Amino acid sequence: MTGDPSLAADLHNIRLPLRLRAVPTLQRDPAGPIFVPAVLPENLGDASFRTDLGLRYAYLAGAMANGIASVEMVESMARAGMLGFFGAAGLPTAQVAAAIDRLQAAVPDLPHGFNLIHSPAEPRLEAEVADLYLHRRVRLVEASAYLDLTLPIVKYRTAGLRQGPDGRVIAPNRLIAKVSRIEVATRFFSPPPERLVAELVRQGHLSAEQAELARRIPMAQDVTAEADSGGHTDNRPAITLVPTLLALRDRLSAHFDVPLRVGAAGGIATPAGLAAALQLGAAYVLTGSINQACRESGSSDLVREMLAAAEQADVIMAPAADMFEMGVKLQVLKRGTLFAMRAQKLYDLYRSYNKLEDIPAAERANLEKTIFRLPLETVWQQTHDFWQQRDPAQLERAAHDGKHRMALVFRWYLGLSSRWANAGDPDRKIDYQIWCGPAMGAFNEWTRGSDLQDWRNRRIVTVARNLLAGACVLIRLHLLRSQGVAIPSDWAIVRPRTEAELAALFG
Repeated sequence: MTGDPSLAADLHNIRLPLRLRAVPTLQRDPAGPIFVPAVLPENLGDASFRTDLGLRYAYLAGAMANGIASVEMVESMARAGMLGFFGAAGLPTAQVAAAIDRLQAAVPDLPHGFNLIHSPAEPRLEAEVADLYLHRRVRLVEASAYLDLTLPIVKYRTAGLRQGPDGRVIAPNRLIAKVSRIEVATRFFSPPPERLVAELVRQGHLSAEQAELARRIPMAQDVTAEADSGGHTDNRPAITLVPTLLALRDRLSAHFDVPLRVGAAGGIATPAGLAAALQLGAAYVLTGSINQACRESGSSDLVREMLAAAEQADVIMAPAADMFEMGVKLQVLKRGTLFAMRAQKLYDLYRSYNKLEDIPAAERANLEKTIFRLPLETVWQQTHDFWQQRDPAQLERAAHDGKHRMALVFRWYLGLSSRWANAGDPDRKIDYQIWCGPAMGAFNEWTRGSDLQDWRNRRIVTVARNLLAGACVLIRLHLLRSQGVAIPSDWAIVRPRTEAELAALFG
């Protein structure tokens, strides 16, 4: 079944309202007038979210670690009226400071943010980054991978609290928390924990008056429901996670003077996915995997090429470097790399033995030949030199804890594997750790046959605008269906638009 081509074209013109009394090419029962309003990209999502953050579009790019969410990516998003977060996780504080300098100079008055990741294995680094943000007046942070709240993140959120003329609490520093569990979302939608606030008062970072004000604010006004995403993930289905967090928001919102909001992330890769997230009630959407495949990302062309060939089933869970000892896993690309299998092998050895010396000689020789490509003594020396600069306390622990020393050696491989990928080291391609969710395969399937099929044409704002525009078309189709209209199947085909078409549409 097909419809009037001119009517279909009008429907795809998202800025043109349709008022129809007769639709001879469509089936509708009962008969009567049909109205389909214009659906504009700048009206999608929660209006208060866009206003509070100074955005034109409720579209965010998440902070992929090791600078994959690069300065260039964040700047492009800011100039387009969207929001990007610099991927500070895994980087030394000096490199994060340099990124702050560049972005504050390039887009000083436009919305942009930085990442603060929970680092249970490196609490000092988490504290240093939080203090850096306070010192450099970074006002917006994406908090990710938190299992529980920590002193550094509470210190960041509560710094500078004061009461405004209208009696409301003014909190200069804003968090957007990314979570996949209701208990973690509850902590962020609640005031800062009393015990941590008391500790900050004891240390002199907060006054008694500020401690009282802290009871009146949520840790985060905005919480992103992270579904089946790349990197750290619990592989939650968005269709259950988002409504669960929306219900939590409704239960807790009465405690605060500001609105609580829930965004959606994980699997956002097509217009249908974006439209579905918004119609579930998400205040905003946040993308990740598909951004790594864009030209502005801090990854390499080799990785972009691998991502462009990925299908939805080409992902797998693997041990995470930053939470290796805890058994935490993250989602990575499986196609074209042996990283996941090799990382799991290292974790199995870690579980089986108490120190490197306990590993059987044949197993040790296999590690040195296939995974490390170096003698274990050399790997330990490089590991020692790294931690000597980054956190000498790790070495002090390793000196009397053989299992911890083994974990540091194994994390050498897990840590470098992502850096080999970002650098595009051709000799280590089989070991690339590429954070990726099934969204990547969905995006590749949607863009097949279009300009965006070629990774060389993928730019983050072009991708974002295509998803927003396509979602608007699908929402209009839903409005037609809700009025009893049977939609021709070809009307729901939303193909990526060219740069010229997007320029005309977005202005």
